[in-house]
Amino acid sequence: MRTSAATVLILALLCGADTAMAAQSLRNLVQVEGVRENQLIGYGLVVGLNGSGDSTQVKSAGQSVTNMLKQFDVKMPERSDTKTKNVATVMVSAVFPPGYRKGQTIDVTVSSLGDAKSLRGGALLLAPLRAANGEVYALAQGNLVVGGLSAQGASGSSVTINTPTAGRIPNGASIEREIETDFDTRPTVRLSLRRPNFQTATNIVQTINRGFGNIATTRDGSSVEVQAPDNPTDRVAFVARLQALNVDVGLETPKVVFNSKTGTVVIALGVTVRPAAVSHGALKVVISERPQVSQPGPLSNGQTAVTPQSKVTVEQGNGRMFAWPAGAKLQTIIDAINSTGATPDDIMAILQALDQAGAIDGELVVI
Repeated sequence: MRTSAATVLILALLCGADTAMAAQSLRNLVQVEGVRENQLIGYGLVVGLNGSGDSTQVKSAGQSVTNMLKQFDVKMPERSDTKTKNVATVMVSAVFPPGYRKGQTIDVTVSSLGDAKSLRGGALLLAPLRAANGEVYALAQGNLVVGGLSAQGASGSSVTINTPTAGRIPNGASIEREIETDFDTRPTVRLSLRRPNFQTATNIVQTINRGFGNIATTRDGSSVEVQAPDNPTDRVAFVARLQALNVDVGLETPKVVFNSKTGTVVIALGVTVRPAAVSHGALKVVISERPQVSQPGPLSNGQTAVTPQSKVTVEQGNGRMFAWPAGAKLQTIIDAINSTGATPDDIMAILQALDQAGAIDGELVVI
């Protein structure tokens, strides 16, 4: 669906980052080093499917079932082709939250690996979840909650709602091994900025030192070192107080972001333009085919012939020229472009041309 230029630019005004100084909570600006999430991944089998599992073309499914049965002293005949339509091979993923201990549970996401049609109604068998170092940190098992639905009739017609080949298991994995952290052993606490900025880092140091004394330092615009209490309980309370501080955010380079996939244009509020004149028109070429059928006369022994007839028309759009004054703000850009009835694609072309001409004070980003 094509979004109008006015809608896109109004959304840009609402969502654009304000580059003016604004106070934000420190917890929104930094992450505490040593206190972070870790990704876990595993491989497993989902059983109990109503004929919607992997087909025989997925060799890993039959091999996995055979290997699983061996663990229960069930031996399959040699070179047998295990056909189990009620089983699907899946990948299991989860996030290990910071500070979790043995016995605590986390949610897991289960996604089909083969050609299973649906995981609805299935149950995940015990699957170990490993981290990047290859060590097992959690064990996952349980019944899947699948939001998608797929149904197929005998004639081949089918209906699919959402994605039936992926689901979740709430609290489906239990932590079996803890991830060590040096948060309570280091002499300092390092605060890593989510968006590195020299002015923001300086403001964080000044704000902390005003409230707690000269305990914070920084070596660059990406992190701040803070001296912390040695007692773990006091350190946790100290970091909680730090996160509640309000810090002025430093100025950032205003950006214009293009999403080439969706046609979305986002213009930050701080973007300005230099004096420039813009003319934007459209050339439209339409080619239409209207074949004519020629029928032979009765008893003429002639053959029916199709004569192609093409019609080519060229339409020149009403290009308009408009000028922006020096230092024009976002609202001026919006009014000028909307006055031409430009689409998001037109806006992309205009702003890219302005950037090539050096007439935009900001950064152009294409995603």
